[in-house]
Amino acid sequence: MVPEINIWAVLVATLSTMVVGSVWYTPKVFGNYWMRTAKVTPSGEGKDAIKPILITLVVSFVSALVLAGSVAIAQEFYGGSFLANSVITAVILWAGFTAARFITHDAFEGRPAGLTALNCAHELVTYLVMALVIGLFGT
Repeated sequence: MVPEINIWAVLVATLSTMVVGSVWYTPKVFGNYWMRTAKVTPSGEGKDAIKPILITLVVSFVSALVLAGSVAIAQEFYGGSFLANSVITAVILWAGFTAARFITHDAFEGRPAGLTALNCAHELVTYLVMALVIGLFGT
């Protein structure tokens, strides 16, 4: 069984990750803290951002596609509200995979707990926004 996936929902969810990241990591929100804590020094050259942005788009597409497929499977199994299944599935996938892996890697790399919390929270918001997009598009 291949889950039914709305490709438009996946594409919009992919783009939503760019919006969330742009707001989250802007200097007036968490950007200054993130750069200081993660020891990131921007070069000031716009061209240096092209590769990370392209990588982010590809990875975000994969995440949105997996989330949409997982939601379709959850919907088939549980029934009920597609939007609710989208949000619940996003939280479960975030907690079980994204947050768990961030915490593990950051612990071994000795990263500050605040940085781990910031990045995990960013991923949670990103997944919730993707879930809302996917859930509102429906199947």
